[in-house]
Amino acid sequence: MSLPPEKASELKQIIHNHLLKMDIHGKIREVLAETVRDDQGPARRSLSEADFLRALQRRGIIDDMMKDLHFTQVAQLFGCTETGSPTKPAAHFVDKDITHLKKTNIDPSRRCLYLQVLGGKAFLEHLQEPDPLPGQVCSTFTLYLHFRNQRFRSKPVPCACEPDLKEGFLLEIHRDGIGESGKMADATSMLSMCDPVHFVLIKTDTSSETMLVSSYFLDWRTVLSSPSSKTCFAVELMGVGSESKVPAGVLTVSLELYPPLPEILSADIISTQQSLERQRAAEKERLFLVYAKQWWREFLEIRPSNQTKLVKIFAQDENGVNRPVCSYVRVLRAGRLLESPRQAARFVSLLAHEKAPVVGGGGKQEQWCTLMAFLCRGKGDCEDHATLLCSLQLGFGMDAYVCVGTKAKGVPHAWVLTRGTDGSITFWESLTAHRYLHRPIDPDAPPLAPQPKPSYPYRTVGCVFNHQTFLANCQPSDAVELCVFDFQNQSRWKAMSEEALKSVCAPGSTTSLPPLPPLCSPSLDPAAASNQLELEMRYLVSEHRKDLDLATVWDDHLSYLLSSALSAYELERCTGVSCGNEEFQDAVRRAVPDGHTFKGFPIHFLHRNARRAFATCLRSPFCEEIVCCRGDHVRLAVRVRVFVYPENACAVWIMFACKYRSVL
Repeated sequence: MSLPPEKASELKQIIHNHLLKMDIHGKIREVLAETVRDDQGPARRSLSEADFLRALQRRGIIDDMMKDLHFTQVAQLFGCTETGSPTKPAAHFVDKDITHLKKTNIDPSRRCLYLQVLGGKAFLEHLQEPDPLPGQVCSTFTLYLHFRNQRFRSKPVPCACEPDLKEGFLLEIHRDGIGESGKMADATSMLSMCDPVHFVLIKTDTSSETMLVSSYFLDWRTVLSSPSSKTCFAVELMGVGSESKVPAGVLTVSLELYPPLPEILSADIISTQQSLERQRAAEKERLFLVYAKQWWREFLEIRPSNQTKLVKIFAQDENGVNRPVCSYVRVLRAGRLLESPRQAARFVSLLAHEKAPVVGGGGKQEQWCTLMAFLCRGKGDCEDHATLLCSLQLGFGMDAYVCVGTKAKGVPHAWVLTRGTDGSITFWESLTAHRYLHRPIDPDAPPLAPQPKPSYPYRTVGCVFNHQTFLANCQPSDAVELCVFDFQNQSRWKAMSEEALKSVCAPGSTTSLPPLPPLCSPSLDPAAASNQLELEMRYLVSEHRKDLDLATVWDDHLSYLLSSALSAYELERCTGVSCGNEEFQDAVRRAVPDGHTFKGFPIHFLHRNARRAFATCLRSPFCEEIVCCRGDHVRLAVRVRVFVYPENACAVWIMFACKYRSVL
């Protein structure tokens, strides 16, 4: 295999640096002197190159060198900046989101952090679980990492008290676009980098449901004071939500800087730096809390009814930490992964909706997730969806805000609002991607004057916010239909100081703010996923009909024709524009002979579990009528289209159809 000249010189440089690191010249001199001494006898002969190589091999020099080179290759393998997972999982579970590893070139002039997870222990919730048998489907743990705009994923391992989480990740200290990427990071510059490594541990059960086990921020800078720039320690992972004070388990973590630092820092310097950062963050948070209390007192003095409005200034994250709600929104650009605000709304709506789990009764558990935890889990509450959609809309240059209020029956809810340059107000429901135009009702209009009828499901709004603005509704009524969203009018909306918000919510303002991860491109092949699910659906339909003593004859041509309808349905969900239906209807008319009847049933899912989907379909009498169709010359068709979005979020469309001769 030939290499281009620049790659060859880069490879030579890497090998040269590696040999210098292990002091190969000194070792060769020692072996040479020893070999020459041994050959100083009466029957001495000239020392050949082969003799010398054998001597190096006997001393284990070559083995050591190859072992170390293998280590570098392992580091290269795990240097993928999106998600990485070996292509061959263990026999007793299936990793459906396989990503082929990308090799990366290690630049010897750039500093890297090699983070190894060497195993887990004390996951006591799984103490009684037996070892899975070969071929048995079992629950798995997957570890996700985020560091300075780089994201990683471990291979899934079976859940156990001591899970076999053993993985290596190569983290670039100076990532392109962050810091001085062309310069070697020295100890002083790395000391000032307060970006943590964010660990998110996800449990996936046998039915592919995900659960957030732990979310942990690791300060990696202890490696700066470690001899040989290498250290190993145990990390205690805590639970989430109501269990945030309960240990979930322990991971053994090894950190190594490559190339190693010529001079290490003292542990006192690092602890002093960390202490200063904590003090600065605590002081900023204290001053903001003092300001927020004063602002709230002023808001209550405007009118007594303000006490009952849903004004949310702080919210707890998955670790039970209270943070200003504005810190959950950032300007997020999706690069080439999403093309428009409406496509962004469609993507967010494909992330499943699930309220934070709570043990026992007592109402809703308060938990707003960090973006990394929300994306890794693939589902969250309405607040998680709304803050992500607002962040993406801001990235597309829109004037977007999160609204906090209620829906019918006073159920608390969050959605997104955008303001046009013409003053128009649009509501975006982040759970469904539906859009609603807001036209306020004029309470002072004559009784017979025509008033707009609201189509949105929202009842009240207490406050709106984004990454740099927080506004509380101080209008006489907080009913959405009566609200005027004129944010410059201080008699309608009371604003918080932008400077005060910036002190605790702007990126880099405090070390307590979690960094914003980038979106990951999908690793699923939509055609392969569609084919697989379609084969499974055909099998399930055939088996179901067999139980009813019915034969199954498939019409492949009719199945193919259903594709255009499914594509049109997804396009309509994405853009709000319906198109392509005429061509589909015309094609079906041609495919169905005179005297025959055609029936079709489309349905949409957010998952790729064939059995779950089929069971849901059969609950519809229309679908059951098609699947269980009896008659003359019955032909069945099924088509599956999987549309893949960032983070492997899937829109799954399935259409069942049949044609048969009508017999009176």
